[in-house]
Amino acid sequence: MDHRNATAARRGDWMQTYSGKQFWPLDPQVEDLDIIDIAAALSKDCRYGGHTLKFYSVAEHSVLMWREARRCGASLRDQRTTLLHDGSEGYLRDVIRPIKPDLANYKAIEHRLMLCIAERFDIDWPIPAHIKALDVRIGLAEAAQIMAPPPAPWASNSDDMTPLDVRIECWSPDFAFAQFMGAATRIGVLTHA
Repeated sequence: MDHRNATAARRGDWMQTYSGKQFWPLDPQVEDLDIIDIAAALSKDCRYGGHTLKFYSVAEHSVLMWREARRCGASLRDQRTTLLHDGSEGYLRDVIRPIKPDLANYKAIEHRLMLCIAERFDIDWPIPAHIKALDVRIGLAEAAQIMAPPPAPWASNSDDMTPLDVRIECWSPDFAFAQFMGAATRIGVLTHA
């Protein structure tokens, strides 16, 4: 394959992924996505911009959410959606919630990428409300377990939401990668790749 011609036909510049592939964040294509690349990046990306008391990866966050969905008897599609609800962060990184809305075009870039992820791995996009609620609940558990006491209530805190009953263990990146890939295998994500 002539990479010069492939590059000229794509929008924006490309990045090299963990597995050594070219990936165009501004022009994602379904066939460019690789669950190994997503798992590797999420396992090394710390939640909350790194403002945690210990390293806590997006991969661990995703696996813990998936475990809760599975425990509650969620369908395989819901389990895949839960595991990959932050899949775009495997290529775009974990951008902290307070600034996401003010980054020019970020939501559009994220949306295009999540549409490709949804098609490739058979997940729902936009993320359903019940999975967003699970995300809020795990956030409350994360705040209580791995963050300094908040100086004020978080905007996402809600009186009717209880923290998810989960233990945050702060896995190493290698362990988080293995757990994420194990979950992906168990729920058939690899068969959708």
